[in-house]
Amino acid sequence: MRRLIFFLLLAIASTYGAKDETVDELKARFERTRPEGRAELGIRIAQRELRNADSFYGDGKVEQAHQAVRDIVTYCEKAGDAATQTQKRLKNVEIDARKIADKLRDIKRTLAVEDQPPLDLAIRQLEDVRTTLLKEMFAKKEKK
Repeated sequence: MRRLIFFLLLAIASTYGAKDETVDELKARFERTRPEGRAELGIRIAQRELRNADSFYGDGKVEQAHQAVRDIVTYCEKAGDAATQTQKRLKNVEIDARKIADKLRDIKRTLAVEDQPPLDLAIRQLEDVRTTLLKEMFAKKEKK
């Protein structure tokens, strides 16, 4: 019983002791990752950038926030492309893109009117990614 508790505590400690990768490290890893892993990693980068954008807008750093929003779109598109190419994680990427778009809508409501257009554009682009993924998921495959 003591061994079980020891190994359980060791596993928990190693999980919390793991180093979190920065967004730049994740982006570098994305370029080295095989297509099968890019969908998940692209969404992970977009989610990190979403938190960054929210924080930047809250701190009044609008230009940095706009750059984070551009990165969100870029990596969601890359995740969608990877999912379409491999035919894996289509549903997951679509759901995550919808959640990110919803959060961007929430952020947009808190901004001054002049700061909103980049978010409008990003939301439209994420909806295009979702539409492409949904078409791919529900397309009838030709029988050979």
